[in-house]
Amino acid sequence: MRADARSNHDRLLAVAAEAFAREGTGASLKAIAREAGVGIGTVYRRFPTREALVEAVYRQEIERTCAAADELIAEHPGAEALRRWMELFVDFMATKRGLGDTLRAALTSEDDKQETRDELAAAIGRLLDAGVDAGQVRRGIDPRDLLMSLGGITLIAAEERQRDLATRLIHLLLFGLLDPAGAARLI
Repeated sequence: MRADARSNHDRLLAVAAEAFAREGTGASLKAIAREAGVGIGTVYRRFPTREALVEAVYRQEIERTCAAADELIAEHPGAEALRRWMELFVDFMATKRGLGDTLRAALTSEDDKQETRDELAAAIGRLLDAGVDAGQVRRGIDPRDLLMSLGGITLIAAEERQRDLATRLIHLLLFGLLDPAGAARLI
């Protein structure tokens, strides 16, 4: 892809992600194109259907969420990197909810869902390993168990429409992950 085309593509996905999170997948494609500084023809050339655009946004958000694990590990000690990533995950899930039924239709394959879970579990695994290496997180935690716990937190928080509830539940979950000796150093 040419540099200008890549720039248009990236800007279009960023604007679409914001619009879908704000308005749901029914957001006007013309308005998305206008805000991204491209014509509607460019949108349809890159993404022939609304569902294709929704799926591209979703995939990009998954990639960003997973990549953030390594960035946080490099910037923060183990347990803090894990806490920050869990907060980021909750925000990601809120964005995903904005994609709604269109996303479910676009990702009907069980293979796609499993691939997403595998990517997220791998990111969590790296965070858990960093926490264990720092002496702050217990050994033997299954990344998929943590992923399921975070999924439950996001569902509860969404039902209550309270982002602060998710943060409180993340802190509660985090204390269950901490190594007792490491936790004493954090408190």
